[in-house]
Amino acid sequence: MSDMIESPSPNHNARPAGKAIDILLIHYTGMRDGDAALQRLRDPAAKVSSHYLIEEDGKIHRLVDESRRAWHAGAGYWAGERDINAVSIGIELVNPGHDNGYRAFPQPQMAALIELGRAILARHPIPPSRVLGHSDIAPTRKIDPGELFDWKALAEAGIGLWPEPAVGSSDLVSIQKDLGRYGYEVAPGGALDAATTAALQAFQRHFRPALIDGRPDAETAALLAGLLQRLG
Repeated sequence: MSDMIESPSPNHNARPAGKAIDILLIHYTGMRDGDAALQRLRDPAAKVSSHYLIEEDGKIHRLVDESRRAWHAGAGYWAGERDINAVSIGIELVNPGHDNGYRAFPQPQMAALIELGRAILARHPIPPSRVLGHSDIAPTRKIDPGELFDWKALAEAGIGLWPEPAVGSSDLVSIQKDLGRYGYEVAPGGALDAATTAALQAFQRHFRPALIDGRPDAETAALLAGLLQRLG
């Protein structure tokens, strides 16, 4: 991508040996504008970074080389992996976020994300089920990129999954097991505890943004079953 803006961040370290890059993780910046976000992601005192930052007009900044471990995910979990930074590429999308006037992601930004995402997938063995939002890997802490992010359009562009509903059980234990099979950290204890509710909300925010209530209903079960069918 010849129009990449090189904006190096000092906030990175070596990836551990023996682990493949197999997660693409999408965030929003949650700050007033792109300049503020870029400043923070390059501030050594902040100790945060991502590999890329995409502005609302589609400009792409490269902050950390993909070979390095950027510091974007924090504490998280997906399908047995806890060091998400070690195995992921992180992309920050400039957006003020829920606390500062959350809004839809404009077409130039989405087009740039699709172009960048396709290039990343060509370089790394990232399965569609591991194209994730920050809220997926840290559902008790994060809600980004949020319900206005167009996951369906991303999947239609070949980046990630989008489910067709299938037959699934809305029994709570069954949903807990299926959430765990997909990758969320949920124990099948049969109680609608805080971890299960947060995982359900994260799932719904990604795959059913019209209703994010954290309830184990039939529609959520059907979407989850459809995803699991795609996994084989």
